[in-house]
Amino acid sequence: MWPMIETGAWVLSALFALHMVWDWYKTDSTYSEDVLTSSREGEIEAMTEQHKL
Repeated sequence: MWPMIETGAWVLSALFALHMVWDWYKTDSTYSEDVLTSSREGEIEAMTEQHKL
């Protein structure tokens, strides 16, 4: 029983690692370095946020 759980944990760890590498590659190829290192997210959110009274 424990060897199966251990193997499953290793498989899940490998899948998570592959997903992180894939997501990193996708994000890095989609956005420029300027966009990724900017702090404009707060500005954009503040501009698009609607306050309703």
